[in-house]
Amino acid sequence: MEREAEEFRGLYETIFPVLLRVSYRITHSEEAAEDLCQEAFFRLHEKRMVFPNREEAKYWLIRVVKNAALNYAKRKDRERKAYQRAFHEDKRVVETGEAALVKGETRRTIQEALEQLPENLRIVLILKEYGELNYKEIGRALGISEGNVKVRVFRARERLAGLLPKDGLYVS
Repeated sequence: MEREAEEFRGLYETIFPVLLRVSYRITHSEEAAEDLCQEAFFRLHEKRMVFPNREEAKYWLIRVVKNAALNYAKRKDRERKAYQRAFHEDKRVVETGEAALVKGETRRTIQEALEQLPENLRIVLILKEYGELNYKEIGRALGISEGNVKVRVFRARERLAGLLPKDGLYVS
């Protein structure tokens, strides 16, 4: 029993940061991202799931968190749109300082462009760039071949580049 607890703790400590980055990039909420990651580990523990190795557990957790984060993001987007329609929410943003303004605009521009990508391209790019997973890990997490991951990442980057302005982006 204690060995199982140690294995679970080790899995949690090594995988949680990756899951948190992936979840945050999809949900745009630290609190929601953390809750979704905690829920995934709770499900793993509650169901007493057994995997042949730590890598398989990692990929299962990535799939669970990715799907939960996508569902959360879709629900929040629907709620936001309903709220805007109902209350004609003021969309202006109060900015302080030129650098903060430029940096915020750049983040917003990139995020908006990323949101325009089809889900299958957006997810591989999030896992690659924000989850810091390699092609093989992404393939295992999504259940697709490593070659397919490379193609999707390439296509996602190409489309993203086409959606972004050619100049004027602030990169820090």
